[in-house]
Amino acid sequence: MTDKKLPRIDGTALPNGWKVATLADVTEYIQRGKGPKYVEHSDLPIINQKCIRWFGIQKEHLKYVDPEQWNAWAAERYVRVGDVLWNSTGTGTIGRAALVKNLAPGEKYVVDSHVTIVRPKGIEPQYVHYWIMSPAVQGSIEAMQSGSTNQVELSKSAVEALPIPVAPLNQQKHIVAEIEKQFSRLDEAVANLKRVKANLKRYKAAVLKAAVEGHLVETEAELARRKGRSYETGEQLLQRILETRRRQWNGKGKYKEPASPDTADLPELPEGWVWASAIQACDPVVDCHNKTAPYKDSGIPLVRTTNIRDGRLLLDEVRYVDQSTYDFWSRRCPPEPGDVLFTREAPMGEAAIIPPGTKLCMGQRMMLMRPSNAISVAFLLYALMSPVIRQLIERTAVGSGVKHLRVGDVELLPIPIPPSSEQDRIVTEVDGRLSLVREVEIQVDANLIRSERLRQAILRQAFSGQLFPSEWGENWLNPLKKTSITHLVG
Repeated sequence: MTDKKLPRIDGTALPNGWKVATLADVTEYIQRGKGPKYVEHSDLPIINQKCIRWFGIQKEHLKYVDPEQWNAWAAERYVRVGDVLWNSTGTGTIGRAALVKNLAPGEKYVVDSHVTIVRPKGIEPQYVHYWIMSPAVQGSIEAMQSGSTNQVELSKSAVEALPIPVAPLNQQKHIVAEIEKQFSRLDEAVANLKRVKANLKRYKAAVLKAAVEGHLVETEAELARRKGRSYETGEQLLQRILETRRRQWNGKGKYKEPASPDTADLPELPEGWVWASAIQACDPVVDCHNKTAPYKDSGIPLVRTTNIRDGRLLLDEVRYVDQSTYDFWSRRCPPEPGDVLFTREAPMGEAAIIPPGTKLCMGQRMMLMRPSNAISVAFLLYALMSPVIRQLIERTAVGSGVKHLRVGDVELLPIPIPPSSEQDRIVTEVDGRLSLVREVEIQVDANLIRSERLRQAILRQAFSGQLFPSEWGENWLNPLKKTSITHLVG
């Protein structure tokens, strides 16, 4: 072991009795794997980058070596219990490592050329794995790697030269045990948070389903009977929309009546509701210009399908087009605030409303819906997001690989139309409930981020010699437990 100085962690020197070594000092074997000839299946699985996870080996990503090449792997190249497998190439995967904790009798693996086997000797393997996981190492991966952007790698020499703070062996065991204890408690808190997220997702779907099935608020028909008054039904509302459109027609040629949806397999609607096609409820329904727009560094935001998620328009990461491109790409119908953008593919069936004061250009595989003034744009959005319509979308989609909707399918997409005042009451109720959901989601997401910071803090303390049971415990998890989400965990 060497006594060369390791950069201090959080300004704290290493404890007495600790040494600084390189990985080469504390291992008996460091070696990148070999590039194999693959077959569909054999008795020799090969571990690749996708398999390597911090928690272990994800076996569904295994590949297999051609039996003709089996003798090319010497005995030391076979994976052993205690090996740390370290991803050594690839943007986004480089630096991730897994510890081999156990192997069944007769179970054998080799690794490919993108993975390095680190085989500890005279040091706790889990201690080495946690060191690689620590912010001290993960924050240095970029400095350690070499090669161009798409061919970055951790060379064998860089891995061998990596410094590691080495505690006495008995302290290593205590440190590993304490890390695992803290991680176990943190994992439990994270599992609770993820369970809350899943429950919120189910609750949101249930709210939207009830909304478009007429079960969320008292229907207009029920109110009218109770108060002894008449009301305009959804059918009458739709006819009023269509009659107004006929009167206002100023296009070229003969007016073409928008097609009705096929209602044969649609669920029954509440009294006073009616099914309409998207093209009946909206004027217009317009497809995008299906060609990649020339991008600019600034200008008018170009919204792509990836910018629409879960009913929201995400403009944090957008590309831009200039005015001339916007004019050409938007010549069919310039998008306006209050229009609904709908994705036909990649992903399919996402929708969002263009907010006030927003000028944008519509990208590929996207359509625009501009609802009639008699149709609530928020109700249209919630209908498109509901499980009821999502199931219809899935049934309508075409394509053997990537599922997508044809333009005509979107135009004929069935939309439930309640009476106008009922739409407004439904939207008010949905808005209130989803606002609460979003508040809790923000709180959960913030705590998930905090949990990862806590994980890194645990490792940082561990390898600066400051992780002791007497100084840790409930204090680290208290901020997570203070979150008022217990009633949503089930």
